[in-house]
Amino acid sequence: MLAYTLVELFIKGGPIMWPILVAALAAVAVVGERSFWWWRESRKRDPERLEKLLAALDNGDFRTAAQLSKDSDDPIIRMIYHGMNHVHSSLQGALQVAAGVELQRAGRFLTVMDTLVTLAPLLGLLGTVTGIFNSFTGLGDAELAVQKVSGGIGEALIATAAGLGIAILALIPFNLFTAKLSRLQFELETAATNIEVMVNSARQKGFDTMEFRREATVQE
Repeated sequence: MLAYTLVELFIKGGPIMWPILVAALAAVAVVGERSFWWWRESRKRDPERLEKLLAALDNGDFRTAAQLSKDSDDPIIRMIYHGMNHVHSSLQGALQVAAGVELQRAGRFLTVMDTLVTLAPLLGLLGTVTGIFNSFTGLGDAELAVQKVSGGIGEALIATAAGLGIAILALIPFNLFTAKLSRLQFELETAATNIEVMVNSARQKGFDTMEFRREATVQE
């Protein structure tokens, strides 16, 4: 019964409901994919291992640091590993590149969600315009005027409600994912700054920072 009612509403919403349906399916797909990705990413975080890694770097134990960071799925540890294995660039530049890769993964499809949040209400507004236009086209015929006007207004309201509904439902997860991305960016930047300070301090104390890369190469 509910499915039949939804189909009726969809038909009464007019042709603009088809692009609105596409927007709705895209929103569901993106929200589902991003929700699963962030859930899976949260299970990869390893704060205990990260703490040991930072302690090893702070003590100048680059061999242990390389062993701890190898094959980790934690995005912070991955950034440190790839940054410390830089060859043709500075440590700061290598960390920035590694952090950029992690942020690119985390921010995937956010542009699509942002577009859908803006596009869905506009499609609903377009449905409002076409519905009202259909209402006015029937005013010349007295017999069909009431039916035409009521049908056009119904089309306008359905399309508007559908567009706003999609935007509202997509806006909440969009803001949530954006907040998670900002938090990850802060953690990456903080870790990168700490690594630079630790490595520079280790060099001043005479520690061989190249030991990290040599140990990583041996493990590979």
